[in-house]
Amino acid sequence: MSLDGRVVLIAGAAGGLGSASAVACAAAGATVVLLGRKVAPLNRVYDAARAVGPEPVLYPLDLVGAGPEDFDELAQRIEAELGRLDGLLHCAAEFKGLTPLLHTDPADFARAIHVDLTARWWLTQACLPLLSRSPAGVVVFAIDEPARSGSSAFWGGYGLAQQAQATLVPMLQAELGQHGPRISGFRPGPMRTALRGRAFQPNTDLQAKPAADYADACVALLSDAGAAERGRTVDAVA
Repeated sequence: MSLDGRVVLIAGAAGGLGSASAVACAAAGATVVLLGRKVAPLNRVYDAARAVGPEPVLYPLDLVGAGPEDFDELAQRIEAELGRLDGLLHCAAEFKGLTPLLHTDPADFARAIHVDLTARWWLTQACLPLLSRSPAGVVVFAIDEPARSGSSAFWGGYGLAQQAQATLVPMLQAELGQHGPRISGFRPGPMRTALRGRAFQPNTDLQAKPAADYADACVALLSDAGAAERGRTVDAVA
């Protein structure tokens, strides 16, 4: 699974799956663009990725307040500084905790929909022209499946956004066709991350695995090995 010479943008690069995937992509030869909200965690990912691969690029941006113009500027800067974009991996997520819809704060609901769906699409839309010029352009959406935990209740805007992304993958691929950038989804298994910790007590969450266990699957989908998954959402192998 080689990514030699490719440029891969990772949104949510300081999170559990994002940081593990950034290091795995760098080890596979990619120049990773690390997109995230906080500089200090991004710097730690930068150091880990730089130790195993090409020098990464940092791009701090808070998706909560970002608009289409911010993502357009990001795409323009990637083109100006790196000359290409071959892959985009969506790992950024917003989730405050399990709450009945009736009692969900409207601002929290809107923020989850924005970060987990709208911002992901705006970023994809801004990057598609660059990805279309790559012979190996690919977008991978990391998608959670709350129903795996026994119930889809109480997951609010976050849970709704996951279902919407599962619909977006085949819809966008159908519009781009077989010769456009490849669009895929990836549903990892339960991960031991800060986000999951807001819904489950770590000491009783025996299903959860380290996020790094799923990083290689993200690399595979971003590489030529993922060609067969065009327009599909792939479940992690248990």
